[in-house]
Amino acid sequence: MLALPHISPLEHGAFVAVGLLTYVVITRIRQQRRPPYAAMSWVLGIAAFPYLGLPLFLIFGTRKLIRPETRSQPVPAGSWSHAAAPWATRLLAAVGVAGARPQASVRFAADGPEALAQLREVIAASRHTLDICTYVLGDDATGAAVAAALAERARAGVHVRLLVDSIGSLKSAHRHDAMLKAMGVRTRLFVPALGLPGRGRTNLRNHRKVVIADGALLWAGGRNIADEYFIGKVGAPAWIDLSFIAQGPLAAQAQALFDSDWRIARGARRAPRLGYAERYARREAASGVALPAGQAHLAQWVPSGPDFHEDILHALLVSSAFHAEHRLLLATPYFVPDEGLLEALVLAAKRGLAITLVLPRRSNHRLADWARGRAARTLVQAGVHVCLLPSMIHAKAVVVDDVLALCGSANLDSRSLFINYEAMAAFHDREDIEWLARWIEQTAATGTRASARAPSWPRDIAEGIVATIGFQL
Repeated sequence: MLALPHISPLEHGAFVAVGLLTYVVITRIRQQRRPPYAAMSWVLGIAAFPYLGLPLFLIFGTRKLIRPETRSQPVPAGSWSHAAAPWATRLLAAVGVAGARPQASVRFAADGPEALAQLREVIAASRHTLDICTYVLGDDATGAAVAAALAERARAGVHVRLLVDSIGSLKSAHRHDAMLKAMGVRTRLFVPALGLPGRGRTNLRNHRKVVIADGALLWAGGRNIADEYFIGKVGAPAWIDLSFIAQGPLAAQAQALFDSDWRIARGARRAPRLGYAERYARREAASGVALPAGQAHLAQWVPSGPDFHEDILHALLVSSAFHAEHRLLLATPYFVPDEGLLEALVLAAKRGLAITLVLPRRSNHRLADWARGRAARTLVQAGVHVCLLPSMIHAKAVVVDDVLALCGSANLDSRSLFINYEAMAAFHDREDIEWLARWIEQTAATGTRASARAPSWPRDIAEGIVATIGFQL
């Protein structure tokens, strides 16, 4: 008969004390702030169930890889710098984001086949280097076609690196690995779920989506590389999504961030000493390449995640809600905001801002749909036009007045804004902002308004329970 180890009350109390001390050291001394409800959940969990709570906290509880340090960037100078909203420029510079630069061209794609053609265009254009970061590389027609294109470029002598998140790639079963490696494509999984210690926290997923050719041409947005994001699956249409292709310094900024992700995936215990903004600045100074003339397509790469101490995208969204004067347009598949962002949106609506939030009526994550209920009703009560689409929308976009627009990988939920590795492009050019604004408004017109009607008490209780773990969804 198996004998369980005997633990005295004193030993149990000591273990609980060690667990709580571990929590204090990691969250307070290392200044890893978290929402009050999340902090209380961890403290109560460790105190009540220390033998389960402490291991879970060590696996899932920490969300930053670096100690508090922010290296401010100089506010961009030049004839084009005044085209950007001063409040956004100063904020992003203060939190270490590389400055906005004019691009030679920017082309958006809302149509799936058009987006796939743009992706193929960027891959085919590579001559020296080709870097790809994606959350999902599907085991389907789209995944196979893109994998074959990467293998062809590697066979042609291009240095190809493919970074795929280990959790996002679970369904694909690594079907493309053998062919890619045989052709010379360097592949890495980002933080394997069952990997060795030192490879990073299992809960910190890389959700960034970029394809970069020669550090000069960028394809990015909300799309993963699988059928549902471009052509749809059998019996189901493609999801509503956004992506874009940019030629210019935006690609070089994304390249500098990719280099950091590649190093972290290798198993480095901490992020590189130089942030992506510093690496980009050095490359820009060394290259001597002239920037495009004028201020057309002014844009910058805005990352956020465990490799930055500041929650950059969250800070930018909250600031946008307070600085916007006329309108705020938002599109996201999952809406599980923290109290700070929700309050900022409510206050913006109460002071007369016209706010439109576009969501799918039913997303591919049912828990996220339940978790958003209270926040969505709160916004409707404040006067926000919350629009529910009949089909799945996966696009992530934000438009602030006529001065700023965001498009990229980050959802408007606490996982994206506080836990995941994410990146958005910030557009300051009127033409690009208006394109995204028209797209959000036209998309919203195809949906129906959400109701502020109170749910049944069982659903209300269920929503509350799900919302308490919303930061992990």
